[in-house]
Amino acid sequence: MEQVRSDGMDARVLGALRAAVISGELAPGSLHSVQALATQLGVSRTPVREALIKLAQLGMVRFERNRGVRVLQTSLHDLEEVFALRLLLEVPATRRACELLDAAGRRELRRIFRAMERAADADDDFALWEHDRHFHRALLQASGNTRLAHYVDGLRDTVLRRGVSTARSSRSLHEIVAEHLVVLERIEAADADGAAAAMRAHVLHTAELLIAQESGEPVGSLEIDLVWTDGRVRTD
Repeated sequence: MEQVRSDGMDARVLGALRAAVISGELAPGSLHSVQALATQLGVSRTPVREALIKLAQLGMVRFERNRGVRVLQTSLHDLEEVFALRLLLEVPATRRACELLDAAGRRELRRIFRAMERAADADDDFALWEHDRHFHRALLQASGNTRLAHYVDGLRDTVLRRGVSTARSSRSLHEIVAEHLVVLERIEAADADGAAAAMRAHVLHTAELLIAQESGEPVGSLEIDLVWTDGRVRTD
């Protein structure tokens, strides 16, 4: 991890530690002392401890008495829970965002989508991941709930911490972009129900691909319990 500048220290320390966990630089299962991490980052213990408390609240690390902090491994069950929550939160938020977005908001969403297209054309999966996150965050914020946007970011980090992605493994970068286009087109058409359905299909498809990929089972062969507002749904 690179050392952190003093300006905006708390946010930078949190960002550096979160990125180190997601990237695997701080490996799942590994144990670290607050002091050692503070030394690596070139800061005092206080902002490091505060950042670790926030990561613990997100389920990314766990404090162990008299030992330090341990980076947690994400299980298949965790992935199911994450996507169940995303379905419960992002689908109605997308419907609400579609109802609230003005012309400027729709133009901004289109701008982010074009950045996703450029990343796919450049075969840059990291840039695509960044713009993908921005696309979802913009919709969640447009729903009027900023805390929801931060919470879903944490859920996405839980998946990234496992080091898995459907990009290249289960679908191409352009196929990922195409799923977002359906959401965007429904929003631009002011079709709130259609936008919500498109987001549900996108999140559900991502869940099916990731969980099948991680379990080693063929796509469509698993019965995945993902709680949705109208009860339990099957992805096969």
